[in-house]
Amino acid sequence: MKVIENASEIITIPNDGKHPKRGEGMLDLGIIRNANIWIENGKIVKITREMPQGVDEKIDAKGKVVMPSFVDPHTHPVFAGYRDFELPIKQAGKGYQEILRSGGGIYYTVEKTRYATSEELFNESSKRIEYMIRHGTLAAEAKSGYGIDVENEIKLLEVIKRLSSEYPILLVPTFLLHIIPKGREEGDYVVDIIDKLDLIRKYAQNVDVFCDIDAFSPQWTEIFLKKAQEKGFKLKIHADELGFIGCSSLIKKFNFISMDHMLKTPDEVIMDMRNRDTVAVLLPGTPFSLFKDEFANARKFIDNNVPVAIGTDLNPNCYTENMQEIIDLSIYKMKMKIEEAIVASTYNAAFATGVQDRFGSLGEGREANIIILDIPSYTHLGYHFGVNLVSDIIYKGELI
Repeated sequence: MKVIENASEIITIPNDGKHPKRGEGMLDLGIIRNANIWIENGKIVKITREMPQGVDEKIDAKGKVVMPSFVDPHTHPVFAGYRDFELPIKQAGKGYQEILRSGGGIYYTVEKTRYATSEELFNESSKRIEYMIRHGTLAAEAKSGYGIDVENEIKLLEVIKRLSSEYPILLVPTFLLHIIPKGREEGDYVVDIIDKLDLIRKYAQNVDVFCDIDAFSPQWTEIFLKKAQEKGFKLKIHADELGFIGCSSLIKKFNFISMDHMLKTPDEVIMDMRNRDTVAVLLPGTPFSLFKDEFANARKFIDNNVPVAIGTDLNPNCYTENMQEIIDLSIYKMKMKIEEAIVASTYNAAFATGVQDRFGSLGEGREANIIILDIPSYTHLGYHFGVNLVSDIIYKGELI
């Protein structure tokens, strides 16, 4: 028996296992104070002020906060080709689309990634995964997208699988239809990918489409998603980051597990999302990294009972693995309450990733994926920023 003892606060986040939290439900952290967590065979046995008999290992959490590990519902962790050289270009006022059209952005990373070997990609991505874990993320959705052709996309998905097997983290693989290759027509390219969905299904459980200005159209996105749904994929979508062209309106036709970015989403789409379990994954690091003043309107989503999660959007443009930083940005830039940001980075993020059976809450019989924060109260998340607050990490019941 392992025991986390003397925790000042244990954030349990009550879990019905069926639906993400919305509205006022995102304020319920299920806090238990001055208690212990019993762990055996990788699972939580009991949360109580009592101590069991026959304790093999004690983890002291006196003066600290114990909570579910973070879940990052939107990452692009496998790539080659850093884009630090774009920072002064952004400072000079050039936007995402201008950089893309000049040959930078995604196209630059695609070129570098396609020439990198699987071993090179694994070694470079390993550093990112280690940073994620050290900052408290033990599950994440992980996209391909920088290979473009199926052979290179599968190379990325194989690296994601290897990372998940060799590190104490669960990475959920997503095939991302990211950008139209130069010299190709959108429709021809999408049809080629559709023809290979059976092969892709062996490596990914989700599909995602970057449906936006200078990316994929709503028309071809719909055709692709319909075929992918028939093949058994779970559906996600990048929508309304650069503008509204009708991508998020596809909520009327598909049961997405998440719709991501949602920066320019109109009110009518938000109303359509109210009665669904589709999670709006908001990514404040993206506009922050692009020197933008406009962030997703988290308050409008939450106040209209749309489930909200937050994620890093880890990629060479928005280069952070740290969900604590995303909580900070959510509070300061999207006006989320700290309780909402915690639920959005754990419980709702687990639903957006499809791992709610193992992550996102603490309770008897739940898998013990836990972080301990060296803060006296959860209210110090967001308040104490710019440092790593994680002191201890437990993955599948083991202190790592």
